[in-house]
Amino acid sequence: IGSGEDSLDRLLPPAGAPRRKSATSLSKTEPPLLRTGTRTIYTAGRPPWYDEHGAQSKEAFVIGLCGGSASGKTTVANKIIEALDVPWVVLLSMDSFYKVLSPEEQALAAKNDYNFDHPGAFDFELLVSTLRKLKQGKSVKIPVYDFTTHRRHKDWKNVYGASVIIFEGIMSFADKELLQLLDMKIFVDADSDIRLVRRLRRDITERGRDIEGVIKQYNKFVKPAFEQYIEPTMRLADIVVPRGGGNMVAIDLIVQHVHSQLEEVSHQIALALLASAQQTQPLPQTLSVLESTPQVRGLHTIIRNKETSRDEFIFYSKRLMRLLIEHALTFLPSQPCSIQTPQGHEYEGCSYNGKGITGVSILRAGETMEPALRAVCKDVRIGKILIQTNLDSGEPELHYLRLPKDISEDHVILMDSTVSTGAAAMMAVRVLLDHEVQEDKIMLVSLLMAELGVHSVAYAFPKVKIITTAVDKGLDDFLHVIPGIGNFAKDQTLDCSESKRVAGGDIV
Repeated sequence: IGSGEDSLDRLLPPAGAPRRKSATSLSKTEPPLLRTGTRTIYTAGRPPWYDEHGAQSKEAFVIGLCGGSASGKTTVANKIIEALDVPWVVLLSMDSFYKVLSPEEQALAAKNDYNFDHPGAFDFELLVSTLRKLKQGKSVKIPVYDFTTHRRHKDWKNVYGASVIIFEGIMSFADKELLQLLDMKIFVDADSDIRLVRRLRRDITERGRDIEGVIKQYNKFVKPAFEQYIEPTMRLADIVVPRGGGNMVAIDLIVQHVHSQLEEVSHQIALALLASAQQTQPLPQTLSVLESTPQVRGLHTIIRNKETSRDEFIFYSKRLMRLLIEHALTFLPSQPCSIQTPQGHEYEGCSYNGKGITGVSILRAGETMEPALRAVCKDVRIGKILIQTNLDSGEPELHYLRLPKDISEDHVILMDSTVSTGAAAMMAVRVLLDHEVQEDKIMLVSLLMAELGVHSVAYAFPKVKIITTAVDKGLDDFLHVIPGIGNFAKDQTLDCSESKRVAGGDIV
């Protein structure tokens, strides 16, 4: 890479250019959660509340953190995340976007003769595209860079948009397109001696370097790059934070400003507004309720009865699930076809007109419907989504995701035993859309739904087919469907092996 003679004019806007108003941003690839002294903040997933078109009502607030190597950018980012106290945060590191090195560059890197502190070392095209998608609330794949081998891992990380994205890196302000995506720009300043000591400690303990190599690289590349490319961008910052993560006064001011920019409307308020708006509306045309035959009414009578034994509840609910899944399959596309019978005669029939079928269960109660789907749909692929409610904010959070490859080409049967507010179902639908599943190829299948849940899903995603055996009128104070039904996650016989693997699985 070049010796550092490139002009900053190529990378930065003119000195007299007007500054953008501060905003906020926050995003991170690893780890998927941040543990603080008092709580755990999930840094993946985002709220499921969208407008009538199924899109986020506003873009994420992006905070850009710039500063020299080992200046304390990540520490400041984590302090801001902890102090912000918002449930939807993503932390994105520029370190993930180093370019793939050629064999010649690999050899230079092995001898500490490759300049990783030059703007040309980063894949700005991929970085800008990724951050823009995150800001729009879309899912992205983040490369994972190995600083020991100087290569990208084969498997990239899935990251989802958030309310706030924090983007940190030494060249965070070194690209015009990148600057336009930042709502707030923060420069973390630290003494050069302190940065050198931190870099020595980090590169020796975490990246397997030797002390001579680190010092050589610092004097040859890091220090000159800071003076030529990084320090001059301090003038672009909205806020300069001296002393890094220990400067709580500056961090508190940043957090106050971010809060002033964010519209803090809880999902309970959104639900109340939606409920009041839909009270007088008829049930949507995308809803299909299994015909209430005497058999179906009888099955409901048994599984709704609090006196029903656990064995009977399991047996009869499985019967009802089988009927529901059979009913759902009638909405799959078909095409006419002609076949020959064993007797040598032609039969005019029909066949499935699609690439594949995937069932996705919303853990854990949705798993109870998997046996019914497998029983009637041979070789169906199964995916799983775990969504749980944050007890502090009351909002659903995405904790675990495992979907089959190429799911974007399939018709998807999304399964949950009951749908009350529709919050988990809406988030699950949004995740499927983020994985490029077409909205009109998604069927939400549930044994029992509340009217509010039906309206919520249909309002946000008008092309999703909603299929159930019954729709109940109301919810109680605990958001349980009324009159209601039994607890499937508790009462059904489940294979819990998948849930036990959550801790070591593909947490997103």
